[in-house]
Amino acid sequence: MVPDGESIKTMFLYDYKGTNVTTTKISEHVHSLTVHLDQESENYSDVICDTTKGNINGASFHASYPPDDSDLKCETRDLESIDCFWNVGRAANEHPAMERTYQLQGSSCINGRSGKCSQKVKLDAAERNWTLTATNRLGKLEIHDNADLTKRVHLVAPDKVAASTVNPRNISLKWSWTVQKYSNLNITCQVHVSDGNSNTKTENIGVGLTAAVIKDLIPHWDYVVRVRCGTAQHFWKWGDWSKSVKICTKGDVPDALDVWMKVKADQAVISWKVPLTNQSHGEIFDYKVSWAKTKDKNQSNQTNVSRSNHSLTLTLDPSEEYMVTVTARNINGSSSPSTIIIPRSNLDTSEVKTSWISGSNGSFFLSWPDSPNASCGYIVDWCPVFGNCTFEWMKVPPNRTHTTVFSKNFEDGRRYLLSIYACTEGAAVLLQRRKGYIRETKIGVELFKLKYKQEDSAVEVSWEPIPLEKQTASIHGYILYYQDKSGNVFNVSTDDPEATSLTAKNLNISMYTFTVTASTAFGLCGNSSINVTLNPPADQLIMLILISLGAVFLILSVSTIICYRQWACIKHKVYPPIPKPVLTDQWLTLPDEHTSHHLHFDQSYYREVLDIPKLHDQFRPPQPEVDQDYKPFTFSQTPKGYYNKPLKKSQPCLTLPTTGLTSQPGLPSSPINGVFPNPLYNPSYNLVLQSVDREVKSGPEVHEGIPFIRSFSGYQPQSPDETFTTTELEEYPNSPISCVSTYILLPQKTSN
Repeated sequence: MVPDGESIKTMFLYDYKGTNVTTTKISEHVHSLTVHLDQESENYSDVICDTTKGNINGASFHASYPPDDSDLKCETRDLESIDCFWNVGRAANEHPAMERTYQLQGSSCINGRSGKCSQKVKLDAAERNWTLTATNRLGKLEIHDNADLTKRVHLVAPDKVAASTVNPRNISLKWSWTVQKYSNLNITCQVHVSDGNSNTKTENIGVGLTAAVIKDLIPHWDYVVRVRCGTAQHFWKWGDWSKSVKICTKGDVPDALDVWMKVKADQAVISWKVPLTNQSHGEIFDYKVSWAKTKDKNQSNQTNVSRSNHSLTLTLDPSEEYMVTVTARNINGSSSPSTIIIPRSNLDTSEVKTSWISGSNGSFFLSWPDSPNASCGYIVDWCPVFGNCTFEWMKVPPNRTHTTVFSKNFEDGRRYLLSIYACTEGAAVLLQRRKGYIRETKIGVELFKLKYKQEDSAVEVSWEPIPLEKQTASIHGYILYYQDKSGNVFNVSTDDPEATSLTAKNLNISMYTFTVTASTAFGLCGNSSINVTLNPPADQLIMLILISLGAVFLILSVSTIICYRQWACIKHKVYPPIPKPVLTDQWLTLPDEHTSHHLHFDQSYYREVLDIPKLHDQFRPPQPEVDQDYKPFTFSQTPKGYYNKPLKKSQPCLTLPTTGLTSQPGLPSSPINGVFPNPLYNPSYNLVLQSVDREVKSGPEVHEGIPFIRSFSGYQPQSPDETFTTTELEEYPNSPISCVSTYILLPQKTSN
């Protein structure tokens, strides 16, 4: 409404963006606004009015619902009062102007907006109509529930729950009720038992029930217990839970042990799982193991094993079957015996198949065909293939032929052997075997220790079997790469994972680099290399030696021919010409032709020896006569004269060259090679010349009636009127004969 003199020009809903807005003029001072909301509105909003005089006014409005509560349910807890519950309708938190009020059976309900109302009433075993009235400024609502409340009893929680009797495997509970009328009701109670890992519930029924028995408990174990109850005849709902109570059962003997075995040759390893706390029922003192042959059980052996050990190795006769029994002992006594049959270890298991298996998600999934022998189920055991076989096992019920094997001890890159046995009344029967990895890992480098052996043009590269602890992945084969000095790469391969050698053929005589690698799921792994220099084959080596010897012989032959042709030059360099000595007739004439003296040309005393009558130290330039048969000679003494001997090569000085001398006609014959006559003294001495190689040359030549003896060394005897001249080196014109090891024979007088 607006004052006199004004009228409403526009009218709208503040901050509303919708389009379904209708304005209606009722009178000059009254207008109406109709809005069809397309979304849920706030509890209240503003309406703006713009008048003809420019005044802006408005009003607020509140939007709500009439009561729409539902689903009234009534019950009793103590058989002396009524409790009703319902679902509160929309706009429960509405504006105070629209607040709802509730009445139950005509009496006001305090806090009725929470959907609960209680009243003290007198109950009887009859069905009644229970009415709830809800009212606000927009409307009024009544909801009804027809029920006999004696059949709708909601029991309160049991009080003072406790254990009256505690045994190793059962407990007796008791409690009380705070409502006296419960003693006439037929009650069922539920006991909840929890040990922290599992929960169980048991039910007990009785009139005015105040006790219950809990069975199948674990000895020496802690439990938490609570109880709730309800009516048994006209069950309405479970009552409230009691307070929790902690109870510990008494101890008992240990549970029977889980025993298994591994047999190899005459060794049997008996192992048992460590009893869990809920199995030992107290502290384990020790274990007792007894064994005997199955055909003679009376002769039993036994031993005690400390509680820290959980296996025992027995040395048994492999041709006999044994029965082994293991028990555990604690303060309460010994467990039930666990018996296992050890079969003869010489049984043939070669027909049992072994196949590969791959792990998944840290475990192995196994399945096998059903076995009629598995009267007590199946046993699956596993252990690492290499190292000590610390085996683990699990038991599978008879109606299952598959299982998932998991162990906290599984490691990546380690090979495991899994065996499946059928459990029988006697010894377990091996059915199948598996081997594989939980997860394969890449094999490291330098896996192989390589050796090689050459046979002709082929090289066999071998290696020791790869230790299983280094086989972190399954090996599918091997590849041998070989590279020559030119960089050419070749390879040979094998698919045999058990191979230990590969051979490269038709190789050249060269140096090769051989590399062996293993083929795995990760590709090529474990690369190892070795450098090899190939030797020629034996026949080629012999041929090479013969060719080398032939080449050496050819070189020596050519060298010999060259040296022979150049012998004169070499002889001149090695044995230079010796100057001729000058002799007089007086030196050549001696009183006694049978007496002779040695004249030694030695650098230490040659002057003393040459100091004889008529020996002139006079020399003339040498006139050597070159001859291809030039040979050195020496003088030596014989019984009838003197002859020359060749010097040995080990002598330190050069020898005088010489030539053989023979007798000429008209001269006295002599057995020696040559004679120098002396007409003055008429000596009969002999000067004998002998070549080193004992080769006799032409005899003495007669020159002007005088015997002339020619020497290839340049030594020529002179006539009686000539001096005996010795050829001297030009570098030393005044030097006497330079050879130290040469002897000159002096004439000696002979007796007539």
